[in-house]
Amino acid sequence: MSPTVRAVIALGSNLGDRDATLRGAVADIAAIEGVVVVGASVPIESVAVTLAGLDDSKPNYLNGVVVVDTTLEPEPLLRELNRIESEHGRVRLERWGDRTLDLDLIVHGDDVRDTGVLTLPHPRAAERSFVLEPWLQVEPDASLPGGERVADLLGALGDPVAHVPGAEPLDVAPAGRRATTGGAA
Repeated sequence: MSPTVRAVIALGSNLGDRDATLRGAVADIAAIEGVVVVGASVPIESVAVTLAGLDDSKPNYLNGVVVVDTTLEPEPLLRELNRIESEHGRVRLERWGDRTLDLDLIVHGDDVRDTGVLTLPHPRAAERSFVLEPWLQVEPDASLPGGERVADLLGALGDPVAHVPGAEPLDVAPAGRRATTGGAA
């Protein structure tokens, strides 16, 4: 059996019922065999990022982060995340286009790799407040592989995010009870 590692997954949605989609995705992640959800952020809102930069003419994104312990290697975990995106109606028509669900594997333990299919840590995570801020909600002392503190990276950024008043963590059902218990480890 593979050792258990800590992984961070960023979630985003700017189409449909964004909150329900993110909560459903967290529940789906928790149902993956070999994955246990250890924490999820409160959702935040951000302006869409396109290839041309920030684009406030596009629908805003609802974003969050889920931290998991997993025995899955990075590529099988990524395949499961892609499956969940598809099940939530994700269609890949354009790079950085509007989407019902985006799941990005940000870190997988201390793994550093670039295979053409997967780059770890995620190549743009250090540049995105909508990834770093929710990650810090779950892991206040988080660092990227190599030691860069997430709090320091976030402090250097200027891309705005907005807090969602009254929002519950993404692993909490709207009625206020825990929605996910994690899959078999």
